[in-house]
Amino acid sequence: MQAMVEAGLPVAAVISNRADAAGLEFAAARRIPTAVVPHRDYATREAFDAALAQAIDVFRPELVALAGFMRILTESFVLHYRGRLLNIHPSLLPAFPGLDTHARALVAGVKLHGATVHFVTAELDHGPIVIQAAVPVLPRDDEATLAARVLAEEHRIYPQAARWFLDGNLVIESGLVRVKGDHPQLLYAP
Repeated sequence: MQAMVEAGLPVAAVISNRADAAGLEFAAARRIPTAVVPHRDYATREAFDAALAQAIDVFRPELVALAGFMRILTESFVLHYRGRLLNIHPSLLPAFPGLDTHARALVAGVKLHGATVHFVTAELDHGPIVIQAAVPVLPRDDEATLAARVLAEEHRIYPQAARWFLDGNLVIESGLVRVKGDHPQLLYAP
């Protein structure tokens, strides 16, 4: 979220399910509206998602960008924002969906790891891929060093994907994302 703001993207609001989320303080300091919808206040996932959608819809966003949101969303929530709900995941999807991606990449012995921005679907960490950034997995890497390099790439590609979306440059055809113009959808970090 901070990378989006610093890239000059029009962030209408920052909404979290956790009152202690660092992004809320960052946003408030920049006079970006904030809201908290605590998931523990709702008996079901469906009730939480309905309340979350209601809080989001107050701001009438063109795009809903998930960042650090560690909740599985219901199919009705995903359908409500279909085609305008993006997420970033710290792996080169479809490899390593879910949690502990950096540890799993190290255990698997992959030579490339990275981050993926994708449109959200009802299936966890799936959906049409917008852009990916790959980093080499170095022999001396541990979870922390690998995660730091991946995070730097996340901050580079997520604002780019959001800009493409807001500029009307993303096209989904047969479940694949194409960017209008000559824009690379895979970036390599040294």
